[in-house]
Amino acid sequence: MNVLVIGGGGREHALVWRLSEGARVQKIWCAPGNGGIAEDAICLPVEPGDQAALVALAEKLRPELTVIGPELPLVSGLGDSLRARHLAVVGPSQIAAQLEGSKIFAKHFLLRHAIPTARMYGEFSSPDVAFAALSEMGYPLVVKAEGLCAGKGVLVAESAAEAKEFVTRAMLAEEFGVAGKRILLEEALSGDELSFIVVTDGEKYAVLPPTRDHKRVFDGNRGPNTGGMGAYSSDGLMEPQLKATIEKTIVEPTLRGLVADGIRYQGFLYIGLMLSKEGPKVLEFNCRLGDPETQAILARADFDLGEALVNLATRRFRPEEWTWKPGASACIVIASVGYPGRFTTGKTVEGLNRIDAGSGVKVLHAGTRRHGDKIVTSGGRVLGVTAYAANLEGALSAAYAATGQIRFEGMHYRTDIGGGAGRAQSAGD
Repeated sequence: MNVLVIGGGGREHALVWRLSEGARVQKIWCAPGNGGIAEDAICLPVEPGDQAALVALAEKLRPELTVIGPELPLVSGLGDSLRARHLAVVGPSQIAAQLEGSKIFAKHFLLRHAIPTARMYGEFSSPDVAFAALSEMGYPLVVKAEGLCAGKGVLVAESAAEAKEFVTRAMLAEEFGVAGKRILLEEALSGDELSFIVVTDGEKYAVLPPTRDHKRVFDGNRGPNTGGMGAYSSDGLMEPQLKATIEKTIVEPTLRGLVADGIRYQGFLYIGLMLSKEGPKVLEFNCRLGDPETQAILARADFDLGEALVNLATRRFRPEEWTWKPGASACIVIASVGYPGRFTTGKTVEGLNRIDAGSGVKVLHAGTRRHGDKIVTSGGRVLGVTAYAANLEGALSAAYAATGQIRFEGMHYRTDIGGGAGRAQSAGD
């Protein structure tokens, strides 16, 4: 079986890592890949946003399985284009991917199907009307740009001035492009966040290990939202009763709602939850695996990922295939100084060869490229140092010990992943 993976981040490196262990997997291509992925796959210089080039590539390679990692090609309809060419694909259709591609679409879906979520105060396409509404709101208040903003399109505003500044950036300065043309205002929830991810064929589903992401750039949940500065997974994150409640009140109504709306969902469905005093509520949907949650989740995989994914893509989905190691895992993201704002690239990464391959640690690359025999930085989030152990303390200890072996100019990372810093007001994204 030959496999094509679309994407070039830490999530895709984790997928390539586990796919490469598959009994039937012979060759993996990755478009575009990165410096670490190049060790396990043939990297091809095609960007996830270039749909025509990706379709042409897939037609040329004719892989037995294509796995689409990032949201942009899914929201743009790449899965539909490939399936129309009789290729086996993991990833939802374009209309299904609107659960992530449009926060307003997702909000109306949640309200229409009575799925627990934050109260909606309004949607706006006029900045003047939005500014007028802000003066009437209580705070904190959640302000969301409607479209895809690489994890930066949501603000929990503590004041009208803060909310107005965000709306100005989104709607007038067009910082997010067309993604910020419309905004959504909703209630700010508080509690513990939980990333609840399922894999589904639209009817049956399997629940992936629970994870918690850390979005803020600095320790103590300070600073701006990022794409994620680290994640951890342990069975203790979710008691059996909570899992049953989430499945009954959120997962199953979501799948029934999609069927009722004439949408067949196939692939990974990420449900960002707030565990509020009133019970779990949906903050957001993502139409793919999270990053860096995937790194922590796949560190606990105890099955043949290639076999399970090709079964999903060819309508032979078997939830019982998806089995997981007990214990815990953690992923520490090492970022470039300045991220999620401006940062420089091309910094040489040192120390990767000092990490013991038998330590239960895997360094998954996100923003790197090969420059001769060196690895250099090429993005904001550079590496995800990922470890598995019998318990969370062991996983965190191993991950941080390995992180301490790595050096590049301007690197920084959070030192409190898994330390209870997940408690914060949040709006998802």
